[in-house]
Amino acid sequence: MKKVLTVVLGLAFAGLNAQQKWSLRECVDYAVKHNLQVIQNEYSKQIQDSNLKIAQKNYLPSVNASVGNNVSFGQASLGTTSIRNDQFSNSANIGADILIYNNGRLEKTIRKSQFDVEASQYDIETIKNDISLQIAQQYLTTLLNKEIVKISQSATENAKKQFDRAKITTEVGTTAQTIVAEAEAAWAREKQNLKTAEINVGRSLFALAQLLQLKEYKDFDVEDVEVDDKLTPQLFSVDDVLNLAYGNQPQIKAAESRIKSAETQTDVTKTAFWPTLTASVGVGTFYRNLLNTDYTGGTKEPGFFQQYKDNFGQQGGVTLNIPIFNKGITKLQVEQSKINENIAKTTLEQQKQTVRQSVQQAQFDADANYEIYLSAVEAAKSTKLAMEFADKSYTAGRTTIYDLNIARNNYANSQGSVEQAKFNYIFSLKLLNFYSGIPLTL
Repeated sequence: MKKVLTVVLGLAFAGLNAQQKWSLRECVDYAVKHNLQVIQNEYSKQIQDSNLKIAQKNYLPSVNASVGNNVSFGQASLGTTSIRNDQFSNSANIGADILIYNNGRLEKTIRKSQFDVEASQYDIETIKNDISLQIAQQYLTTLLNKEIVKISQSATENAKKQFDRAKITTEVGTTAQTIVAEAEAAWAREKQNLKTAEINVGRSLFALAQLLQLKEYKDFDVEDVEVDDKLTPQLFSVDDVLNLAYGNQPQIKAAESRIKSAETQTDVTKTAFWPTLTASVGVGTFYRNLLNTDYTGGTKEPGFFQQYKDNFGQQGGVTLNIPIFNKGITKLQVEQSKINENIAKTTLEQQKQTVRQSVQQAQFDADANYEIYLSAVEAAKSTKLAMEFADKSYTAGRTTIYDLNIARNNYANSQGSVEQAKFNYIFSLKLLNFYSGIPLTL
């Protein structure tokens, strides 16, 4: 019994999870965390982080050790004669060298790497922002389609009531058979419209799940958000939004960091004109054994460890490398680096232009969509009034069912136009808020 209860509770809990509805904030947070493009750029940033660590470690000395063995056989000349010279030798050395001076090359390389790390981080934020906007637009599209379903449901219910009424009046003989046939056809059309609206909701949910890159999408749904029917005009100023956008949009910050990186790279390249001063120290020892001493009766060499002790030595030195002529390559490299600076500056202007155009477009759309919304609201009021008059006229027998159905269709279409204009306007406002640095929420 206990096992059965556990299974039942587990299935119930799984059902609750499957029915969970996602908010816009949850969709955005999930997308920026799991999107493969974001993950790929995070790997690129890790490479830049490694480059920075490499640049910082260049301050440390380089230490190397070596062990060598050598054996030779043959004759060696001794005056007018020659002697057998078979020998084995072994050596061990360890040394270190460090850069003392090169006109700040190490410091400049570190600074350049830091700017590259900044740019990589801003690249990630740019991709996250792009994904967030796509999510917000598709989320609002889904909410719009849900509103259209509600409108279709209401139209279907009214058509059903009209059919029921026409059926009764036809049965008692007060209306012709064609009236009930047209009422039934109108009801069928509304049911078809409702099914299409429901499919559109499913299609928009599927598109949103694809943006989120969800593996399972069949149980995916979003929260039902109540949107105020009375919208107010936007009070944003393009200049105010642009000033905020230039300071907070990551694509602009990334371009600025890359300008600094290019300028610093020019400074790094110029250090090749300056002398390089390095210092080195080392210790070492060696062992040598004449392999033929036992056969010639010569004195036998000391043992391995004794020779290592006796032959131990140290050395140190300072080297100054002065560049004189390298075929003009350094000068050309500096010129290339300056070209890269100009490219980076042009990229910044392009990013600013893109942001400016996006903000201007968003404000234009907001103003236009608000005017469309007001017009749609007025049209909805008029078509509603016309539908009510048509219904009363039909009930009084002064108009046909065809006129009533046309009036109902006009009202349903006007309701859809209101919702379309409303959500378009809301997205334009969210876009302006986004460029002002306000997170995407509903």
